Amino acid sequence: MLESYIPVLVFTLTVLGFSGIALLLSRVIRPENPEEEKYLTYECGEEPVGDAWYQYSVQYYMYAILFVIFDVEILFLYPWALSLKNMAIFLVGVVFLIIVFLGLAYEWKKRALEWQW
Repeated sequence: MLESYIPVLVFTLTVLGFSGIALLLSRVIRPENPEEEKYLTYECGEEPVGDAWYQYSVQYYMYAILFVIFDVEILFLYPWALSLKNMAIFLVGVVFLIIVFLGLAYEWKKRALEWQW
């Protein structure tokens, strides 16, 4: 039984060895030039303006998460539409859409979709 885990152990040791060697070589080979500009915030080649630790509103993250959730759910509709061959597949898709719209209605009721200043 334990003999079947030997390839896993060898693979794990190989991965740890390669990653350790890579980390060690990067530390040994890298140049040491600590300058003031290296510690500045990078803004696409522009001079940084203001503090880098600006706090965004939680509402922004709510919109982003909701967009990702509903965008991914729309991706599930494409293969469903291509595989509509019998009634059972159609009903499973309808149940999925009902759950999606119930989630949207819940977010709407909780006023999570309104931007607050």
